Amino acid sequence: MMKAKGIPGLLAMAIALLAGCAAMPPKHQENLCTIFDQYPEWYDAAKESQDRWGTPPHILMAFVKQESSFRHDAMPPWDWFLFIPLGRQSSAEGYAQAKDETWEEYEDETGGFFQSRSTMEDALDFIGWYNHKSSRELGISKWDPKHLYLAYHEGRGGYARGSYKRKPKVVHIANRVDWQAKEYGAQLRQCEHRFRCRHWYQFWPFCS
Repeated sequence: MMKAKGIPGLLAMAIALLAGCAAMPPKHQENLCTIFDQYPEWYDAAKESQDRWGTPPHILMAFVKQESSFRHDAMPPWDWFLFIPLGRQSSAEGYAQAKDETWEEYEDETGGFFQSRSTMEDALDFIGWYNHKSSRELGISKWDPKHLYLAYHEGRGGYARGSYKRKPKVVHIANRVDWQAKEYGAQLRQCEHRFRCRHWYQFWPFCS
């Protein structure tokens, strides 16, 4: 039988191992090729999201860079009254900075009750899902990162009302996402062959 005094040590080891599973932010966030070199499974997740919802990987990854700088535990800052914490500015959380109510809507519609905002695969699927709804309801092209991001930031209702037109800072951020997506897209075209068909079960003509 295991001695009782050994349990705390094993528990500490288990916690440390779980913490180690969380991916650290990429070392070079300005280049999508080096990001996928460091985390090739993120390429797979981005392609799966594209196959399911239609937003291409370079736009998905530009959203993640803007929202969280690739930090799995990203959260908004706290509001304070003098030295008293009043709570965080919103419930946004994880790679995609998805708010509680929107994440719950995503779970309800996709049946993903075991998904996590701190997992890249789930975050990319969430962004793809949200953009799919924006495209369907607002007529925004899934290849238009600027207006997809405006709808993502303002909500589809806010976008439809043109709320962003009174927010130059938000428009500036959307322009930055647009620029980053175009940079990522140009980079990915130079290196995507490295990430396609690299698994033993993938072979032509079923992947390309």
